[in-house]
Amino acid sequence: MAFDKTTLEALRAKYGDGHGGSIHDPEFRAVADKIFNAAGTRAAPYAGVPTLLDAPLKEVDAENPDFGDLQVALIGVPMDLGVTNRPGSRFGPRALRTIERVGPYNHVLKTAPVFEMKVADIGDVPFRSRYRLELSHEDIEKRIAQVVDAGVIPLSVGGDHSITHPILRAVGRDRPVGMIHIDAHCDTGGAYDLTKFHHGGPFRNAVLDGVLDPTRVIQIGIRGAAEYLWEFSYESGMTVIHAEEIGKMGIDKVIEKARAVVGDGPTYLSFDIDSLDPAYAPGTGTPEIGGLTSRQALDILHGLKGLNFVGGDVVEVAPQYDTTTNTAHAGAQMLFEILSLIRFSPAL
Repeated sequence: MAFDKTTLEALRAKYGDGHGGSIHDPEFRAVADKIFNAAGTRAAPYAGVPTLLDAPLKEVDAENPDFGDLQVALIGVPMDLGVTNRPGSRFGPRALRTIERVGPYNHVLKTAPVFEMKVADIGDVPFRSRYRLELSHEDIEKRIAQVVDAGVIPLSVGGDHSITHPILRAVGRDRPVGMIHIDAHCDTGGAYDLTKFHHGGPFRNAVLDGVLDPTRVIQIGIRGAAEYLWEFSYESGMTVIHAEEIGKMGIDKVIEKARAVVGDGPTYLSFDIDSLDPAYAPGTGTPEIGGLTSRQALDILHGLKGLNFVGGDVVEVAPQYDTTTNTAHAGAQMLFEILSLIRFSPAL
């Protein structure tokens, strides 16, 4: 199409007097109508009470919960008593709540999930003690069980990766689930320092509890010096794709393998921010060089559309080790991608 006076006048007529919400494409207009008011104003991203993904805040009682017509509950889990090295992921939920430039529209998956589902930030898991790890796990399982019992899909923000064990105990209580696990570490180690409840072993615990089906588990991005600790992954039948293999396989093959492993059964998605290379996410407790780029992680997630996701989490964001806030921003984006995937889950 040539650009001449006629086309210029046509563009002026169509776009010259409109505001930011004056959008003509039906798909984009459907999103804009939810964001802009009649005067063309949208809420300032830096104003108001911060919530996960800018979702509505819904207070749900700890003992007598009423989730109403909620479909997805965003839940903070500020607990890092299970770390092996650097603490600080207890500040992860608060850090992700302060990120103001994620969403509302996912142009790859073609959804504005906060507006197309009944989604709310229900606050943090109410903990009885900030000092006792096993007690904290009980509190996590109780809260997630309330969510699951109400027919709501839980999407959690940690916290260290030990939180996923009690989450899986609730999500997989009635039948073992499969899992897509994106991480630098397999987290299938045994008991260290007289306890098995730590962030290096949640998935061994979940398998042995009968709530996670290891033959329907794929672990993507694994690397670093702790390979000798992950024997359980192979012995139990998990599929492991090391970070070194991803470039050789290509993203499409990784996606194909992941979809084949979990099939159409109920599946949990756990995303550890240390799956990303520290160049993209330095704010984490156990950084490992040679990891995924943020682009690779997004491409993998985008390839999982339509799987039967029944829950998910983003864990191990420790914001104080990152002066740029890039780690929290990456974590919030991954949370948004998982929420977008839930929009297309048969479980919904």
